[in-house]
Amino acid sequence: MLLDPSRGYDLIGDVHGCANTLVRLLELMGYRRQDGVWRHPQRMAIFLGDLIDRGPRIREAVHLVHDMVRAGEALCIMGNHEFNALGWMTPAPPGSGRAFVREHTARHERLIGDTLRQFEAYPHEWRDMLAWFYEMPLFLDAGHFRVVHACWDEAMIAALRGQFPSGCIDEHFLQASAIPGSFACNVLDRLLRGTDMRLPGGLTMTSSDGFTRSFFRTKFWAGNPLTYGDVQFQPDPLPEQVACLPLSEEDKAQLLTYGPEQPPLFVGHYWRSGTPAPICPNIACLDYSAVMYGKLVAYRLDQEKRLDPAKFVWVEVERPGPAR
Repeated sequence: MLLDPSRGYDLIGDVHGCANTLVRLLELMGYRRQDGVWRHPQRMAIFLGDLIDRGPRIREAVHLVHDMVRAGEALCIMGNHEFNALGWMTPAPPGSGRAFVREHTARHERLIGDTLRQFEAYPHEWRDMLAWFYEMPLFLDAGHFRVVHACWDEAMIAALRGQFPSGCIDEHFLQASAIPGSFACNVLDRLLRGTDMRLPGGLTMTSSDGFTRSFFRTKFWAGNPLTYGDVQFQPDPLPEQVACLPLSEEDKAQLLTYGPEQPPLFVGHYWRSGTPAPICPNIACLDYSAVMYGKLVAYRLDQEKRLDPAKFVWVEVERPGPAR
């Protein structure tokens, strides 16, 4: 997608139903609500996906972003939570061994439960929003910058473009993702969830949300990593005895690279904390755990080729005070 290189773009991280916080961030950046739509006289917002789930005002957040996109004031890519919602509602293909693309387990139900409850009285709106999710591309390549929810994999994106030049998938591709190891499964997992690596020696770790995993999320830009700790990129740290272990040559061969000569890349997804800043000169993660009382973060991009730490803006998400 070719975007106007002379225009300014405000890249906004994972909203997760924090509609009031999003309004505060837009106001901070000079957007104003006109004719029911948030607008800026010179700039456009680009949302990095994960509008839904977990938050207190999911329906309001989805409508706010949807209306901006429809009015030409914003773009929005697909996050793993929009993909999960489509998968939850879509029957799996025969032979996949499951009833729905997104299996209806208790854990998956907890993740989408708030969204379904908040749209329960508005079934027609929910159908419209599901149709809109299919219009969200899996990536944007504007030439002078790129956007993807979790991981930029050059080879996979090139192959996906061969089938879907716009980056927007259809229901058949979504259903194909229910087949483990399929191209659709691999693309959606990589672009929307990132890269991972198996913990050595059959070890597992339990995350802060109580889910036990044998894999951990990894950087896709590590230049010359030596240990497991050098490639770890997730909120939950690796056990100390694992972090210091050396990577094998086989481990290193699995890793992707995103070189310093490539255009600025913006991702969400990773539940960061602390003061927003680039993770390397040309990569920024804008997910700072807003729905967990962190920060809702944006980066105000103009024509720079290297990211400027001074161009991150954010609002703190305040915890509710005690009832009176």
